[in-house]
Amino acid sequence: MKTAATLLSAAVVAASLSACAQGPVSRDQLVAQPSACGPRGFEVYFAENAAQLTQPARQAIDLMADQMADCAISKVTVIGLASATGTPEANLSLSQRRAQTVAAEFARKGWPAPAFELEAAGDAGAVAADGTMEPLRRRTQVFIEAAPR
Repeated sequence: MKTAATLLSAAVVAASLSACAQGPVSRDQLVAQPSACGPRGFEVYFAENAAQLTQPARQAIDLMADQMADCAISKVTVIGLASATGTPEANLSLSQRRAQTVAAEFARKGWPAPAFELEAAGDAGAVAADGTMEPLRRRTQVFIEAAPR
């Protein structure tokens, strides 16, 4: 019985050492690179009372489009927001135009138009409980559902 246990231990040690004989495992073998093709989200900011893309906004969209060029885009939700400056009706219209602008830019980059869902929040929530206006509401929020091709 003792001989069988010794032989089993020797076999385990030999198998472990043979794995080391192949050389060290590279970092790439140990750490898998996550795919860019998965759920993503980011924000696109606008100037006050504007629905036109700024240069930084175009750069953000270009970067995201490039990163996801090899992905199968299944759904893109674009939510337009506005600050509390102006009337609620004007802010709702502005937030709708912002969402449309961002969706149109992604469509221009070749993203599938049927995958877009556009929403507009207007200025809802643009004033904090303490009465402070939230200028960072001048944006769209973009949520992307994608998978590797």
